[in-house]
Amino acid sequence: MKKTWNTIYLAAVLVICLFPFVGMLWKDSPKSSENRKLSELPKLWDKQGWNQELLPELGEYFEEHFAYRQEFVTADAMVRSKVFDVSAADGVIDGTEGWLYYKDSLKDYLGYEVLSDRAVFNVAHTLKMIQNYVEEKGNQFLFTVAPNKNSLYGDHMPYYEQIRSDGERNIDKLRAALTKEEVHYLDLYPLFENSEEILYHKTDSHWNNKGAAMASEALMDTLGKTHRTYVNADYEIKQDFEGDLEKMLFPAKITLEDEIYYTEGFSYQYVEPVESNFDPDIKTTGQGKEGSLLMYRDSFGNALLPFLAEEYENARFTRGVPYYLDDMIFCGADTVLIERAERFIPDMAENPPVFQSPESGELLQKAIEADQLEAQGESGLSQQEESGLSQQKREDAASCEVSDEGLFVKISGVIDERFIRTETKIYLSIDGEAMYEAFPTSVSNEGRTTDCGYTAYIGKERIEDEEFGVKLYVEQDGQLQMIFESEQMLEMEIW
Repeated sequence: MKKTWNTIYLAAVLVICLFPFVGMLWKDSPKSSENRKLSELPKLWDKQGWNQELLPELGEYFEEHFAYRQEFVTADAMVRSKVFDVSAADGVIDGTEGWLYYKDSLKDYLGYEVLSDRAVFNVAHTLKMIQNYVEEKGNQFLFTVAPNKNSLYGDHMPYYEQIRSDGERNIDKLRAALTKEEVHYLDLYPLFENSEEILYHKTDSHWNNKGAAMASEALMDTLGKTHRTYVNADYEIKQDFEGDLEKMLFPAKITLEDEIYYTEGFSYQYVEPVESNFDPDIKTTGQGKEGSLLMYRDSFGNALLPFLAEEYENARFTRGVPYYLDDMIFCGADTVLIERAERFIPDMAENPPVFQSPESGELLQKAIEADQLEAQGESGLSQQEESGLSQQKREDAASCEVSDEGLFVKISGVIDERFIRTETKIYLSIDGEAMYEAFPTSVSNEGRTTDCGYTAYIGKERIEDEEFGVKLYVEQDGQLQMIFESEQMLEMEIW
């Protein structure tokens, strides 16, 4: 009898183990609940011959495609959530009363690992440089931050509330820095905080259509553009919205949420076919409208897109990073708008935009004078900085790398932190004939981050030879001081 039960037990285990594999014969392959492409069935042979990675690739394929995967994942998540009160998805926080939050926003919510003052300056000053570039072309510029869901509606966050920091958060520090840099910034937080309605989805990380309409109106008002108003507009509610967080956590058990749809439809049209507003690059056109918009956005821009596209004759919405600012020239935009989610503020410090670094003849003259002062034994550096520089070779005070970036030569590196204060500006000269301001950046390498990086983009037509001299300068209290000098070689085609 015991032998019979053992046989039944082993048979049952075998059936359970084989079921996900055998079920692939009749069950359609599941779609990813995350914004990524699932692996494809590996081939026995590739261009190099026998596929030596066949077994691990088969394992990855089975892990993502086994039958009833979504149902098993959902069942596991339900047990963990309802029984053990924890989230089964690494990227999702399972809040109370069915509220879900994006885990990437947790550090902002808790006030932990806040950016340094220098990193915040890197973000704010780079935005100021973008603004200057846009306005020099005769166009408008505006920057805004989409609030994290738990920054506005944190009442349903789990026990994390007990360990929150009372210090300044990234958005608080950035607001102050943007004001000091005189960046054109629209603060959306009061708009949502003062509303009695909840304007974000319960099972999604983003605002609903009414929240997007309010944000778009505020943007249009700030830009001084005439626009449709949605304050008293008629709308209907449909229970058809699938939350991105719930799809990650419970892929086979989606609870449709209410979404608002305004009765008066939109008249804009897509220039090219789109799969969804999440597409990386979308162009729209609107008959009878005026103006042209270039918007750099993230996923919060999905819901914003219809409201903004409706107000412009031509609009382009791109999720590309870094920002290629000459896009505004190619698409004829008269307005440049940057929207970034609160949780992505740290990323902005590490991703400088791509456009010609600003040149200054006045600073070149100051650099020449600074070099002359140094030759006479005088320096604009503090005693500690001067001591540090004298103890090092100039080649050791900073790193410098050059690379061919299409129309530009990219010059980047890291400066010894002893020569960088919170608001130190960084400049470089090419062969002593032109002076350019570099974007201040934060640089991560092998788990370590420094906020003393720099990046400059120089048009190839401005560099006469493949071998050229680079001098790095820091500006302290209005004075320039050279801290680095080297010869650089770049194999490139100059035209």
